Amino acid sequence: MTAKDRRALVVRGGWPGHAPVEASDLFLPFLEDHGFTVDVDDSLEVYAEVDYMATVDLVVQCWTMGEILPDEMRGLRRAVASGTGFAGWHGGVIDSFRMATDYLQMVGGQFAAHPRDIVRHTVNVVPQRADHPVVAGLDDFSLSSEQYWMLTDALSDVLATTTIAPGPDVDWREPVVSPAVWTRQWGDGRVFVSTPGHHLADLEHPSLRAIIERGLLWAARA
Repeated sequence: MTAKDRRALVVRGGWPGHAPVEASDLFLPFLEDHGFTVDVDDSLEVYAEVDYMATVDLVVQCWTMGEILPDEMRGLRRAVASGTGFAGWHGGVIDSFRMATDYLQMVGGQFAAHPRDIVRHTVNVVPQRADHPVVAGLDDFSLSSEQYWMLTDALSDVLATTTIAPGPDVDWREPVVSPAVWTRQWGDGRVFVSTPGHHLADLEHPSLRAIIERGLLWAARA
C-alpha cells in the first residue's frame, strides 16, 4: 500500500475553546500533500460505522470533552486494534470523553490540570528516544501556553516531557515531570499524542508542528 491509497478521517467537535475546526484545518493540506484522501466529520457517529472504519488508515481526533456512546467507542477501539492509526494533540485527544475508561486505556493518558494556566515552559526531548522518527533532530523548545499535567501509564513510549515546577502558590513541593509527547501500540494500531497545542499559534511553532506532522505519519497504517 502506498500513501496515495490511504484514507485519513478527521473527527472534530466538542468544546469550542480549542478551536477544533481551525486547529484541524491546519493539518488538512499536509495530509493531502502526503497522498491521503481526507474525510472530515463533525459527529462521533462515524466511529460506529464498522465497514467504513475498516477503510480508514488514520484517525485524527480534535474533540475536547463531550461523551462517546458505547457503540462509537467499540467501533473506534476495534478499528485501532485492527491497524487504524489514532492521533491528536492537546485536549482534542487527551481531554476527550472523561467518563469513557475504555478510551482512556487505549490513549494512555488523561488530562489532570494545567497549573497556573498560561505559563512559559519547556518541552524536553527524552535523550534516550532522540532517534525516534517523531523527534529525531529536534531540540528542546519553549512555549507560552497551557502546560498539561497528565495521568499516564507505563505502556506508552514517552518521547518528550515537560517539568511542572513547584512554588509557594501551589500544593506540591517537588518538580513533576509529565509526558508531553508519546506513542503507543494498541493491537495492530499505533497511537500518537502531543499534549502541547492549546493555541493555534502553538500549532504553528516549527518544532511542535514538525512533531505533530511526523506523529500523524508515524501513526498511520503503513
